[in-house]
Amino acid sequence: MKPNYTEAERYYQAQKKVKEIRGFYEHLTVFIFVTIVLVVINLVTSPEYLWFIWCIGGWGIGVVFHGLKVFGYSPFFNKEWEERKIQEILGKEKNQKTSS
Repeated sequence: MKPNYTEAERYYQAQKKVKEIRGFYEHLTVFIFVTIVLVVINLVTSPEYLWFIWCIGGWGIGVVFHGLKVFGYSPFFNKEWEERKIQEILGKEKNQKTSS
């Protein structure tokens, strides 16, 4: 069941979504910039061992999950899961009040 939002609430939700998308693109931009810097530093100081791969790999996983969440592809804690948990909690509270 979808809630019936007012115009102001829909505007707030859209504004919130735009901020999330902007945050992801900022995260991606910083990731790319820092990756370039790390590659250069690694190749200049110790080209025999490519340690930058570990940094990129770890942070890259975080960027991927951030993107999945922002664009609604989160396989774990998505909006449907949140709504089910909200209804579950409300149901438990209602049952506790009626049994008291």
